[in-house]
Amino acid sequence: MTHYFDTPAGDGPEFDVPATLWGRQVNLISAPGVFSARRLDPGTAVLLRACPPPTGPGPFLDLGCGLGPIALALALHTTAEVWAVDVNRRALDLTRRNAERLGLADRLHALAPDDIDPTLRFAEIWSNPPIRIGKAALHDLLTTWLPRLAPPGRARLVVAKNLGADSLARWLGDAGWSVTRQASARGYRVLVVGRG
Repeated sequence: MTHYFDTPAGDGPEFDVPATLWGRQVNLISAPGVFSARRLDPGTAVLLRACPPPTGPGPFLDLGCGLGPIALALALHTTAEVWAVDVNRRALDLTRRNAERLGLADRLHALAPDDIDPTLRFAEIWSNPPIRIGKAALHDLLTTWLPRLAPPGRARLVVAKNLGADSLARWLGDAGWSVTRQASARGYRVLVVGRG
């Protein structure tokens, strides 16, 4: 779980990870020290299968981008500006390089949380959130970013059932958000979150 908080020292070995992003087969540059470094995370795959690409103008946010598969999918299948945020500098570097590899660097912006303009609002937030950082930290993360949805924006979250998807849905509801379960597959819940 160190990838949630620590950027590894040095460059480390790099390798390609094949991924299918809404029907588009790509090879992503990856390296140790980032979330799901060796494969497309199963939860991310469930999210992309359960939710079609957005049709609105954006902008869109990938919260906790890792090496960037969700942000890249959003940029590949829309013409919108896409923002990718992570605390791991290696993840941000890989997301930028993957965007360059796919010709998306002009619309995909990978930044640390504090580097994103605090006045920027998002039409949609997409996330495979870092559940293992603990409930308090996860709640703080969502409390920080969900209010940055521009009405009537929605967040699409994928969470493993055995890691607290249902309790997270209840917490979000208690916090005043509307929550619907869009899908349940392979042990994951896809939650759609909007303003109550």
